[in-house]
Amino acid sequence: MASSSSPRPYTLPPVGGNPSSAAQGTSPGSFAAPPRVGTPWTFSSPDTPGMPAPSAKTAWDFLPAGWTRGEGGFATPPPGFTPVTQLEHARLGLVTPEMRRVAEREPHLTPEQVRDEVAAGRMVIPANRVHLGYRLDPMAIGRASKTKVNANMGASPIASSTDEEVEKLRWAERWGADTVMDLSTGGNLDATRDAIVRASTVPIGTVPIYSMILGRKIEDLDAETVLKSLDHQARQGVDYFTIHAGVLREHLPFVRRRLIGIVSRGGSLLAKWMIHHGRQNLMYEIWDEICQVMRRFDVTFSIGDGLRPGGLADASDEAQLRELATLGELTERAWRHGVQVMVEGPGHVPFDQIEYNMKLQRTLCHGAPFYVLGPLVTDVFPGYDHITSCIGATAAAYHGAAMLCYVTPKEHLGLPKKDDVKQGCVAYKIAAHAADVALGIPGARDRDDELTKARAALNWEKHFELSFDPDLARAYHDEDLDVDTDFCAMCGHDWCSVRISKEIQQFASGKEGDYAWEKPKVTAALTPEQRAILEQRGVLSPAEIHRLASKTKQAMGAAGGEKAACHSDVTDDDDARRLQEERVAP
Repeated sequence: MASSSSPRPYTLPPVGGNPSSAAQGTSPGSFAAPPRVGTPWTFSSPDTPGMPAPSAKTAWDFLPAGWTRGEGGFATPPPGFTPVTQLEHARLGLVTPEMRRVAEREPHLTPEQVRDEVAAGRMVIPANRVHLGYRLDPMAIGRASKTKVNANMGASPIASSTDEEVEKLRWAERWGADTVMDLSTGGNLDATRDAIVRASTVPIGTVPIYSMILGRKIEDLDAETVLKSLDHQARQGVDYFTIHAGVLREHLPFVRRRLIGIVSRGGSLLAKWMIHHGRQNLMYEIWDEICQVMRRFDVTFSIGDGLRPGGLADASDEAQLRELATLGELTERAWRHGVQVMVEGPGHVPFDQIEYNMKLQRTLCHGAPFYVLGPLVTDVFPGYDHITSCIGATAAAYHGAAMLCYVTPKEHLGLPKKDDVKQGCVAYKIAAHAADVALGIPGARDRDDELTKARAALNWEKHFELSFDPDLARAYHDEDLDVDTDFCAMCGHDWCSVRISKEIQQFASGKEGDYAWEKPKVTAALTPEQRAILEQRGVLSPAEIHRLASKTKQAMGAAGGEKAACHSDVTDDDDARRLQEERVAP
């Protein structure tokens, strides 16, 4: 038998950073590449052979005319220049209050590192100067920071209203959305947008073309209308715009044989405009004028992928990748105007193609943050696309995506409602968090470790307190056994491996002092949220749910400070087993 000092019968791959700030547990750490903040490999996955190398260029290579970069590393603008955008401040070596706030929220980064990542174009701080005057709490998107999640919402011509959308905004913030996009295409778009911006603590994005064609045909869209609409939304405080300027006339022939054509609303509208006028994409033609509008308010570009694939059969095709190269060109041009840029990506992508898509963007767009929808890794699970897509999203973030656009269970089926927003946010918080742990971002695993220690100690209150959704976890637990004791209904008393490990004196498991607990107890009555969860599940009868929602401490003999009768310290194994069976019998 091998001893603890015998040679290992295996070899670990190179180890990168440790996602535990205190190096807790026995895991060797992350198998991602070693972190190198300040380079294209801030937090990154090892490259599979054949993957594109990072671009040798950054935003520093695309300074405005008249700017020079000195020996100290920062830039000198023409005389009389006043910085407006976060990118301009960073180029001058200035640390803004927004950069300091980002560093507070990303404790593995210093304000100076935030500044340097913004200056290189690898990080954006979407913070419209108008929105900063309301309730916006500045945040950052970039691969040096933690992975972010966007939630889409918006009224349609068929359903929803301004009040509903503001309520969805608050709900999305409650469930961890880092940004929100208002994609309204119906109702009072202007009032809805204004209400959302004023109420929001997170950056707000829009697709301005939706408002541009209200009351007119897409064929009637002109440059004056585009620039006027962008200026109006910028004055309202919108933090980032999705503009589909990369769909060019020469790309359209590559769409003809696709199974599902163009699935981007903005992309399809502009394709129709180009075909009607026999001209190049209007947004591409007036890109420099658009940049000037956005610079005045420090609105960030989210350059739209109008030719993203809408099904696995069209993924990584020529239309998509030629457009991606154009997005790289547009990124360079925006940087020359001092405007912050992130780039949008697919879509529907087979799992094996995700790494290539992420790393090609890193090359063509010079490390600008990649903001991806999903991607969905299969097309045959309508109603479950929050799951099919968060699988792809985890891989996308691990391989380089900086922000993930959530998908809800209603994707492809209808307008998401309140619970759909929650399900989408939760699925994507899982994806983002899993990627951050895998990348070895310092501190990313700390909360996981604390929950593991609470679980090992069978400290149910701490277990639920540390969970992302305490009400759901508590309700599911109490559905079977509404007593916090030294086992749960999954294995029962005799088969609880966690309890057995805790009893083995040679193991550290379950013996953390901060998670010790004195005695089991009957859980508190269900909260209204927990009751609603169990009612929706439909497993328990109304009478059983009522008992859990209105019980007293007399149950299970836990009144007056007594130990509950099911605890193994005060009853023999047969009694513990019997009491458990009584409480969980179907």
